[in-house]
Amino acid sequence: MKVRLWLIDEIAPDFDLLDVWPLPVQGGRDDFPALVEVVESFDPAAADSFAVRALFAVRLLLGRVFGWDDNSELRTIPGSSEASLIGRVPDALRGSAGKATATRPFVPLYRAEDEWAAEISNDTVHGVLHLAWVDQGGGRYHGRLSIYVKPRGRLGRLYLLAIKPFRHLIVYPALLRQIGRAWQTGGRES
Repeated sequence: MKVRLWLIDEIAPDFDLLDVWPLPVQGGRDDFPALVEVVESFDPAAADSFAVRALFAVRLLLGRVFGWDDNSELRTIPGSSEASLIGRVPDALRGSAGKATATRPFVPLYRAEDEWAAEISNDTVHGVLHLAWVDQGGGRYHGRLSIYVKPRGRLGRLYLLAIKPFRHLIVYPALLRQIGRAWQTGGRES
């Protein structure tokens, strides 16, 4: 089996691949932009799952109390002098993913024909959310969600360890269900 390398593997080779989840969406070659729209529209504060809404509310509260999400101070990527991965994105793809919004913590990096990435930076991690449109053959594709991270020191490593069961047991399963429902509502197969 041939392993596909994605552009994100070139842009963030120094990041750890934390999680990979197949998404409950399938479509044709040209359906990837619709998947990006579905994922970009997800708002954890308005998630279908009460548990997800509660977890994100607690995380936002902790971020305010401890100043983890204060964007007034520029943070560099751990082990780097860069504050963002945008400088690693090929010139032809800069600006291809749209603009950041004040309501979303992730800042878009790029969108290619079959992948999209956005980054987040706070006092716990510098992370990347990556979407891929994986070719299954026969003109069929399915979505895949990956998370890449660089923890910020001991705090970041402890934070990732503490949230791991919540990510795997609550957040990702609920997110996948919500993405699947949104995909079906959009009239696509899943």
